[in-house]
Amino acid sequence: MSTTTSTPKLKTSAMIASFADPGQKTAPTPFGHALVKAAEENDRIVGLTADLGKYTDMHIFAQAFPERFFQMGMAEQLLFGAAAGFAETGLVPFASTYSVFAARRAYDFLCLDIAEPNLNVNIVGGLPGLTTGYGPSHQATEDMAIFRGMPNLTIVDPCDSVDIEQAVPQLAASDGPTYLRLLRGKVPTVLDEYDYTFELGKAKELRGGTDVVFISSGLMTMRALQAADALAKHKVDVAVVHTPTIKPFDSETVLGAINTNRLAVTLENHSVVGGLFETVASATVRAGLGKRVVPIGLPDEFLAAGALPTLHDRYGLSIDKIVATVLSELD
Repeated sequence: MSTTTSTPKLKTSAMIASFADPGQKTAPTPFGHALVKAAEENDRIVGLTADLGKYTDMHIFAQAFPERFFQMGMAEQLLFGAAAGFAETGLVPFASTYSVFAARRAYDFLCLDIAEPNLNVNIVGGLPGLTTGYGPSHQATEDMAIFRGMPNLTIVDPCDSVDIEQAVPQLAASDGPTYLRLLRGKVPTVLDEYDYTFELGKAKELRGGTDVVFISSGLMTMRALQAADALAKHKVDVAVVHTPTIKPFDSETVLGAINTNRLAVTLENHSVVGGLFETVASATVRAGLGKRVVPIGLPDEFLAAGALPTLHDRYGLSIDKIVATVLSELD
């Protein structure tokens, strides 16, 4: 008789885009609901996806406006080509897929069909950065680096449901193409506690502090705020400046925040190559500021697969690792 033993497996739910803390306030499918609301006020808005309606919250729009929704199948280049055609006729398309597919598979179509003619096409990219444990095929850790060099393209990296809900109508009203790094499903609601309003192209100081200033974007703004509270227990006073628009970049606000005696730290859910850190560093050098900036972000490598909490801790994005990095810099 032979016996077999089973090896414990990671729960699937731990590997997908579920980064809300237990008990944290969340909003369900904020992008889908925001797009429906915007479409109710603007009958030129249409929605498209490449077989990922359910996984980019586009299904909410499809249910509300089936006659204005287009399922393009697993064909991202066709998705963007069709979106460009819609925009040429005066419609305002929102086209959703995963960030990796938008950046890697369909870059040329986005560049030449949409960005070069400066069309109002809104690309919605799910699973940005390290919001999935499914490995390099789905982890869009370099999407902003790829897209930052594209002329005319606006890039938005929202923190929470508030950012997404307020960004959607502003993206629809923007004249040129946009890229939204989508947080989907049950998305944390954080910024409502900070008297915050999203403004396209603007950074906002969420809290003041005398010792350290965090410059953050995306879900890392949520982590920045949590880390600031944790650092207060170590008698470290931390300011947080949220920069949801990566391009065009609000250099005036950010440089004003870091041009002090405080330790300046960037936090991003993206590779430290080509993302927020290099955007801030470039702006700092251009302004002639002799200021050191400490990056907290993903390494320049293909990341492992696994449970999100484990991966965030491994790659330095967890609250404990952020606190440890800051304290080591202050020693």
